[in-house]
Amino acid sequence: MNITTLALLALTPILVWRIYTRLKTQMARQRSIVSRHYTGALVFGGMILVSLSETLMRPMELGALAAGTALGVFWGVFGLRRTVYEDLDVGYFFTPPMRLGIIMAMILVARILYIGIEIYANQGSGLPAPRLTESPLTMLCVGLTAGYFLAYSVGLLLWRRKLRQAIGKV
Repeated sequence: MNITTLALLALTPILVWRIYTRLKTQMARQRSIVSRHYTGALVFGGMILVSLSETLMRPMELGALAAGTALGVFWGVFGLRRTVYEDLDVGYFFTPPMRLGIIMAMILVARILYIGIEIYANQGSGLPAPRLTESPLTMLCVGLTAGYFLAYSVGLLLWRRKLRQAIGKV
């Protein structure tokens, strides 16, 4: 083992811990800002569409993406039911289910870290670097994470629309 490999082995747990702590702060009570919900819906919807366009001719990857997206949407709806919604005088707030959101995000982070380590391990061996869309497992992880956060963002938009309609009726 050379020094670079040892550094990689030492820094990976630190990187995972930093990502986890960052996600933990994002899964706390937060102000509901409609533009952020639209951004989340567009980014994660785009993530699914780009992956879909890359996997159209490969049925295994396409099936994995579809299954992951369906499962992610299911968990997103489940997460919306577990969310605490608050309508206060100072604004609208929501508290997402922390563990579920962290798990969904860390699934994709773990898969990307694995691919990065695989690229590092194959460096200099003449093997081509793996593409993100060439693995059914990666497509499952992408679909799961993107489907969850897409459904969650759309659910928050629907919650805000319902509130806006209730105000208009009063």
